[in-house]
Amino acid sequence: MDTLTFALNHMTTPALPLDQFFALARSLGMTSVEIRNDLTGNAILDGTPAADVAALAASHGVSIISINALQRFNEWDDARAEEARHLIAYARDCGARALVLVPVNDGSGQADGERQANLREALSALRPMLDSAGITGLVEPLGFEICSLRSKTEAVEGIKAIGGEGTFRIVHDTFHHHLAGEAATYPDMTGLVHISGVTDKSVAVSDLRDSHRVLVDANDSLDNVGQIRRLKAAGYTGPFSFEPFADEVHGLSDPAAALKASVAHIEAGL
Repeated sequence: MDTLTFALNHMTTPALPLDQFFALARSLGMTSVEIRNDLTGNAILDGTPAADVAALAASHGVSIISINALQRFNEWDDARAEEARHLIAYARDCGARALVLVPVNDGSGQADGERQANLREALSALRPMLDSAGITGLVEPLGFEICSLRSKTEAVEGIKAIGGEGTFRIVHDTFHHHLAGEAATYPDMTGLVHISGVTDKSVAVSDLRDSHRVLVDANDSLDNVGQIRRLKAAGYTGPFSFEPFADEVHGLSDPAAALKASVAHIEAGL
């Protein structure tokens, strides 16, 4: 099987300044990174100009594959449109290829008919904005039971319903794929895969949260290796981006060593 392309999401080491984060990725042999707009004291929230981020990425020889994320994207209103315009412009100016789109995740907007209509409305509004900037929209269904977009099938159907195949792709997140219990995958419509593991076997699937997401190792209960193997076999050729949220990962004194071990475990399983 072909060598995997691994990427690094800034959530892996949220306390690292962008310069050190890019350097970490390169030290691991990775040239693809995801930056975020939810890390206090770090770009983008600290006001770092997009041009400075672009220059920093170039100096390290990394490509920014996405900004993560436009939250509540499928609750479209004037405020969301303004936020989308800002993030799309930032993505364009910092050299990012895509903007991750995260759905409402608070128990609202879940009614059948309502959630599909909300999705189509948001995608229709975002499409010309993204197209004019040359940015891909990455729709990320979340597996949580309170989420308004849990299904990858529904996401793909919404994209196709508005003729958005040239603008949008979906994110296959191994954690959310497991939580949603949806067997279907769409490798031809997948633009990015987020990987993280769960090792705490005492927690019911319905009770799993971001705080349980660690690096993938031999104790992983999400079958990350199996998910990756199936996606590759089905034709997915894009990056696999590490996105652990657990405090125990964020507090590692040597994240590089832990990441190398996780990469080795995944590659050995393929």
